[in-house]
Amino acid sequence: MNGELRSSLLIAYRDLVRFWKFKHWLASQIVMNLADVVIFALIFNNIVNREYIPDYIKFMSTGVLSVSVFASSFSIGREVGAEMRREVVYYLLTLPASRWALIAGRIMGGTFRGLIYQLAFIALNIALVGVPNLYQAAIIAYTSIVLSASMSALAIAISTSTRDFNLQATFRALTYYTLFFLSNVFYPREVLRLRFPGPLADAIAHTPVSLASDVYRWAFGYYSSINPLAIFELTLWAILLLVLAALLYRRNISR
Repeated sequence: MNGELRSSLLIAYRDLVRFWKFKHWLASQIVMNLADVVIFALIFNNIVNREYIPDYIKFMSTGVLSVSVFASSFSIGREVGAEMRREVVYYLLTLPASRWALIAGRIMGGTFRGLIYQLAFIALNIALVGVPNLYQAAIIAYTSIVLSASMSALAIAISTSTRDFNLQATFRALTYYTLFFLSNVFYPREVLRLRFPGPLADAIAHTPVSLASDVYRWAFGYYSSINPLAIFELTLWAILLLVLAALLYRRNISR
């Protein structure tokens, strides 16, 4: 096995083991979030305009797939930020691995965390929305990997941009809530066009979280079709964010 790849996998394994140490916290978070989804969907299912969303429970449960992988991937950012503040990063830099192997390992660790966290929500969608065929299942897996990797990289880059705890938390929160609320997770494009200027509403439909939500809705059978370029756009976003975040992370740990 290539030495750099082996180093990256070992670093990712370390992050995964640390994540698993908090399995009881993880289980409680999943149960709590699943309960939130069910309660939220049951309440709003009879409130939202059925002209725009015929079945809000299915609409939201597929959108929450994006939120679950996106939110859990961001957890790696908090830990990497804490390492910067406590100067643990200097210990990591002395490991017999190149900085690029370290960066790749941390991003892989965050990616694995996002995918594990999402499993419960995948099961929820199979139960509520439908069972995807093999091709759709492959698209779901690809979408989850791409979204989780790009969000992990973004979270790491933001969290290491400063050693000030308050600024780290502020930057993470701003990024998180911007991507979270400026998306189609909770509202379809028709509603976004009612609330935002046309160009902004169209731009929201092309953000990574919105694109992933559309893909999940199609793959689970809620949408009969999607923008044929959605996967391509999502891949471009991932390449851009991974390259940009890796360069920023390398600069931040080298200062």
